[in-house]
Amino acid sequence: MAGENASVNTVTFLGTAGARFMVSKQLSASGGIWLSLGGTELLLDPGPGSIVQATKRKLNPERLSAIILSHRHLDHSSDVNIMVEAMAGGGRNPHGRLFAPADALGEEPVIYSYLRGYLEGIEILRPGGSYAVGGVSFTTPVRHDHGVETYGMVFRAGGHSFSYIADTRYFEGLASLYASELVIINVVLLETRDTVDHLSIPQVEQLVKEVKPKAAILTHFGMTVWRARPWEIAAGMAQRTGVRVIAARDGMKFDLAQLDGRPEDG
Repeated sequence: MAGENASVNTVTFLGTAGARFMVSKQLSASGGIWLSLGGTELLLDPGPGSIVQATKRKLNPERLSAIILSHRHLDHSSDVNIMVEAMAGGGRNPHGRLFAPADALGEEPVIYSYLRGYLEGIEILRPGGSYAVGGVSFTTPVRHDHGVETYGMVFRAGGHSFSYIADTRYFEGLASLYASELVIINVVLLETRDTVDHLSIPQVEQLVKEVKPKAAILTHFGMTVWRARPWEIAAGMAQRTGVRVIAARDGMKFDLAQLDGRPEDG
């Protein structure tokens, strides 16, 4: 089966909602991000509705090799149990791994005990960690400044590098940790709020200027960003930074071939 998709390297957004109000109202979906990388299928941050969105997009959970959680908050992990069960074919074909921070598996674990037997293994994410699944490798450069243990990732696959900056408060050095061809950034706030552990549009624009990727994709929108029309925000940011900036939309598929200047997809 892997050979069928050996040349496919895509990132599909199963949802773009960030934080509690966008998710609870489902003004946009909250299913996470599906990675198809050279025949290896990965699911990142399966929030509420992940199984619904995956099925809607004709993505088969039984093809997954791993599920990765950046952190334990509900909008990133609430569908991890059903997605593990679906990955294992309802328990008929146990396989795949779960990657998660230690506190997602501690006193209040995000995954039911009976489902652990459906997995090949569970790996704990740590600062400076390096991991591999199939032909995909990724690192977790640093623990983020967020309410719970949280990690972003830098992926390498198909001759490309791309990074995922998960929920965090801005801190010095953040941009250098996620230098890559494509940067996917969670942005909840329209304006910076020092009391909230999330990135704002001005902070994200600064990150894009510093990283200077070939492309940047904004996602995980909070209510204030959503009301300000993320696609218009992205267009303005692109003009000011000289970087191609895209506002993700539910179901959007980004082909990493675009980083080579080849035709767009999605």
